Amino acid sequence: MSENSPTKTFQQRVDEFIAVANQQAADSSVDDVNTSILFSAARFNAFSVARSVESAENLQAEKQAAIEFFTQRFAEMLNQNLEEHIARFDSFRQK
Repeated sequence: MSENSPTKTFQQRVDEFIAVANQQAADSSVDDVNTSILFSAARFNAFSVARSVESAENLQAEKQAAIEFFTQRFAEMLNQNLEEHIARFDSFRQK
């Protein structure tokens, strides 16, 4: 896919976020970068939910379902990535 392509793939977007995190980790602790990523994701998730409803009342009504959805998705993704690190622990540690 060329750089001029209007649509990036899921993996390309993920790789770009990871590259920024790695750049920031060069000047900050991994824990600080991790906290920034989590807060950024929460902020963007809230924006995503807010733009999908027509009113603050609807947003309030959707709030708990959104929290449950994003919490479940995060748990699934974290589990998947931890499983990968477990399976490839030695190769990851050598980097």
